[in-house]
Amino acid sequence: MASLAPLVRKDAALLVVDMQNSFLEPQGAMAKLGFPYQRLREAIPGSLRLIAGARKAGVPVIFTQYVYQSDFKDGGVIVNEIMPGLKDVRLCAKGTWDADLAEGFKPYADETVIEKNRPSAFYSTQLDAILRAMQVENLVVCGVTANMCVETTVRDASQRDFRTYVVSDAIAEVEDDRYQISLKTMGNFFAQLMTVSEVLDSWKVELSNVV
Repeated sequence: MASLAPLVRKDAALLVVDMQNSFLEPQGAMAKLGFPYQRLREAIPGSLRLIAGARKAGVPVIFTQYVYQSDFKDGGVIVNEIMPGLKDVRLCAKGTWDADLAEGFKPYADETVIEKNRPSAFYSTQLDAILRAMQVENLVVCGVTANMCVETTVRDASQRDFRTYVVSDAIAEVEDDRYQISLKTMGNFFAQLMTVSEVLDSWKVELSNVV
C-alpha cells in the first residue's frame, strides 16, 4: 500500500469531486439511467464533515462540477458512442438543476469551482495551475464516483507529483466491487487511503466540533 508523508494542514487542499444533483438526487440523471444513486449518497456525510473541517482548519476547499454544453457538442466519444444515454437524460447539461452542486455543497464566495467535461478534474481545466499558485502539495480527495471521476483525478494528481490522500469513507460507487477495486488500485500506487477522522485529526480539528 502507498505510504506518504503524514498529512498536515500546511500546503494542503481538499478536492470535492462532483457532488452534484445529477449523481445524488432521485430526480437526477443517474437515477433516470437506472443506476442506484442511493449508494452514491453514502459519500455525503463524510464529505460534508471534511468540508466543515477544512474550513475550520483554514485548508482551501476546491469543488469540481461535471458540466456538458447544452448541445453536448463537447461530449466526444463518451457521449456519442460509449454512453449516448447521457445525452438522452441531459446529464449535467450546463445551466440545469442536474448540473448544480447538491444541497450542502455550495461553495463559499472565495472557494474555487472547477468545471470539467471528462472524468479527470485535470483534463482541459485550470486545476493544476490553481493548485500550483496556491502552493498546494498535499491533496485530499473525496466525492463520487470512486471508480470513475475520483480515481481518474487521483491518478492524474499523483502523476503530477501531488501527495494524494483518498478518504475512503467519503467516496462512493454504484457497485461494491467497483468501489473495492478502486480503493485497492488507488491505495496500491497512486494515493494513501485515510478516513475522515484521520484527516480531521491530522488537521488538528476537534472531531466533536464538526457535524
